[in-house]
Amino acid sequence: MVTKGLFVRIEAQPGKEQEVADFLESGLSLVEQEPGTTTWFAIRFGPSSFGIYDAFEDESGRDAHLSGQVAAALQENTSKLFDAPSIEPVDVIAAKLPR
Repeated sequence: MVTKGLFVRIEAQPGKEQEVADFLESGLSLVEQEPGTTTWFAIRFGPSSFGIYDAFEDESGRDAHLSGQVAAALQENTSKLFDAPSIEPVDVIAAKLPR
């Protein structure tokens, strides 16, 4: 059961939209190595607006993710590809997950 999540909003810098999409797609291979990350989605809201939603069973899974490779890659690419992302911790109220 997931109880914790993160909602991240990312705004691409002008002309960097495809690079941000490629960057997010490449993040999947990093999160697949995180046993505490139950679900992870890279999403696009519009031409230059992107996001990440991920969920965890508990706080320790979320903390591990926040100190992992994806978080480091976000920091590394801030100002190069996008403005500082908005990272919001959330509590999951209900979820339907694959069995």
